[in-house]
Amino acid sequence: MTVSNVVLFNETTIPQLGFGVFQVPPDQTAQITGTALEVGYRHIDTAQMYENEAGVGEAIKASGIARDELYITSKLNNTFHEPDAARRAFDETLTRLGLDRIDLFLIHWPLPTRYDGDYVSTWRTLNEFVADGRATSVGVSNFQPAHLDRIIEETGLVPAVNQIEVHPYFTNEDARAASIRHGVEVEAWSPIAQGKVLDDAVIGEIAEAHGKTPSQVTLRWHIERGDIVFPKSMREERMRENFDIFDFTLTEDQVAAISALDRGETGRTGPNPDTFDWIPG
Repeated sequence: MTVSNVVLFNETTIPQLGFGVFQVPPDQTAQITGTALEVGYRHIDTAQMYENEAGVGEAIKASGIARDELYITSKLNNTFHEPDAARRAFDETLTRLGLDRIDLFLIHWPLPTRYDGDYVSTWRTLNEFVADGRATSVGVSNFQPAHLDRIIEETGLVPAVNQIEVHPYFTNEDARAASIRHGVEVEAWSPIAQGKVLDDAVIGEIAEAHGKTPSQVTLRWHIERGDIVFPKSMREERMRENFDIFDFTLTEDQVAAISALDRGETGRTGPNPDTFDWIPG
């Protein structure tokens, strides 16, 4: 199965389908990520706050896969937004992953009510890692339109991606449109709404028409719209199911029907980035 790629504004490419390790226990991460790599995933998405970067690093090392065949993403812990702290945290991420370069590093949350509202200096700091060659690309996560506008207007530096909550029950069109307007690619976290969309009658009918599962159809909907997705599963069978989405396409009407399931803000499963201010203790 050949995974499609998305070309970022800096002309590097990212696999449109990856494997996420959110909530994968640290002591199981190496084994589970290793299984994902065996299935065929080459794009792995982790984060400092997941506390499992070291397990991802173990899986990378054990896999024997050439470094240039892998795409590795991590994200800055909310605790380390101040520039010197962000620099130290980035160094630690590379150490835990066992890498001298990461493909993509993101600000995990904007935290507009923390750090005196200053996420701009954090963004400038991440761009240092591209300048010194230790990050191929940098971007943001959970940035609302106003957050994106501000960092680009104040720095002139455009994020490669904006990783935001997107799924059929919360299409997050304002944040998607703002990202696209700036040339920022959209990564969709919680792509199946933590399983909530899998019993939807509209998605079920489309899945039956294609001989696919509701999960496969939902992930394909993301692919058709240009989103980058990285579903998580602890089970090899489900990993393989999620990987098998490149041998069919949805019609325009089917994409529109799934998009019409949007419930607006009530469909959101995670916190609102405008007010989310959690910092790990």
